[in-house]
Amino acid sequence: MGPLDIAGRSAISDNTSGHGAAAVVPPEATRWNWGAFLLNWIWGLGNGTFIALLMFVPFVNLLMPFVLGAKGGEWAWRNRRWDSLQHFQRVQRLWAIWGLVSWIAVIGLVAAMVFTAIGAMRSSDAYQQAVRLIESNPLATAALGTPVQAGIPLGSIQINGPSGAASLQFSVTGPKSGGTAYVEATRSMGKWQVDRAELEVDGRDDRIILAGAKGLPI
Repeated sequence: MGPLDIAGRSAISDNTSGHGAAAVVPPEATRWNWGAFLLNWIWGLGNGTFIALLMFVPFVNLLMPFVLGAKGGEWAWRNRRWDSLQHFQRVQRLWAIWGLVSWIAVIGLVAAMVFTAIGAMRSSDAYQQAVRLIESNPLATAALGTPVQAGIPLGSIQINGPSGAASLQFSVTGPKSGGTAYVEATRSMGKWQVDRAELEVDGRDDRIILAGAKGLPI
């Protein structure tokens, strides 16, 4: 038997991965596991670490990503057979890369959805009409100054065929002061109508009424 055969058999015998509690875990496998942290239960299924399914338990799932990040490498070494430590490390690096890519994709998707929603609200008839009401109201322009800059709208716009409803709030600023506009509008037969619109100017207790109960057509 040659030296290479002895070294090869020694390396295989030293690899106790997959032996559960009896496995001897190398220090390299106990480091923080980014794949387990970022992909949690998905990583757990792929690495035979089914304790990661506790991610589906309310409140426990708030803590589990950190537990998996700290203990995931050790559990994966104990629960699954690996060809070598190098094989284990290579696979865990891939999990970390895919976890990072997945989170970047999710964050990008959420950001795109938010910007799309904000853009749709800013271009909506209800918001545009409310801005025009402020710009054309002498009390509002006297308090704010001109030009008036309208901020990002918050609230909701719901459309169901020819009907709909909008409840919006957005900031407004001018050379003299700033404030907050509140708007309620409804859509009937394909046309919007502002039912109520008020402007709250900073530092003032009263509100400027932009549109009353009778509403203004859009």
